[in-house]
Amino acid sequence: MANTSDAADDRSEERRGGAGSVQSVDRAVSVLEILAKLGEAGVTEIAEELGVHKSTAFRILGVLEHRGLVEQEKERGKYYLGAGVLRLAGAAAIRLDISQEAQPVCRALAEDTGETANIAVLDGDAAVNIMQARGSAAVTAYNWLGRRTPLHATASGKVLLAHLPAQRREALVTRKLPRFTEHTLTTAAALRAQLTAVLADGFACTSEELEIGLNAVAAPVRAHDGAVIGAIGLSGPAYRMEHELLPGLAERSAKAAADLSRRMGFAG
Repeated sequence: MANTSDAADDRSEERRGGAGSVQSVDRAVSVLEILAKLGEAGVTEIAEELGVHKSTAFRILGVLEHRGLVEQEKERGKYYLGAGVLRLAGAAAIRLDISQEAQPVCRALAEDTGETANIAVLDGDAAVNIMQARGSAAVTAYNWLGRRTPLHATASGKVLLAHLPAQRREALVTRKLPRFTEHTLTTAAALRAQLTAVLADGFACTSEELEIGLNAVAAPVRAHDGAVIGAIGLSGPAYRMEHELLPGLAERSAKAAADLSRRMGFAG
């Protein structure tokens, strides 16, 4: 077990950042693993498992408790995993579920339209594509899998952005919006108006907003409780996915989204 000098060393490393910060993160993860293994534990027990002073363990537990990742049984002083861990696990489970359930839906949409179909989910302040299927008419081998794309310049991104809670949506809308092409929306007012249309129409369309020559459509995928957890859509060359054809393709994407939502347990 560590002595009081360990605590001083810990504080010194944390102030310096770098390796100390990495060590703090590693110890925090270790605390979660310890509680997952033991079910519950006190500060002394956790400190012994980590090989650190009690004060160091107490500081780590304080941060984790503040974030809802651990909770404390006040009468006995024991700590256990908190509801925040369930929230994170639930988000991971949803992503795994949508990946599994989306495969046949994504392939069917690509086969039906001949274009490239994608499934995207929210990843912080961007959309990330977790699945892709190419239709018979797709002329490019461009791989969107794993690519993070801006919310304000993509059809999937606009779907995800439109369905965020108002406060978070507004924070993302009012920040600096990078311009990718001459068609990219870069003002909060213009983006707000389009997001309102997305909510009313049930789908989003973009015309050369991310890349010149690339158009796209997308519709929301919902979980069992109605929350939007992803977007399914189509992307393709502007000369084939012409502007006047986008609403029709978006409607087909919306039907695929409804099918996938049912697979995710949504009954609406």
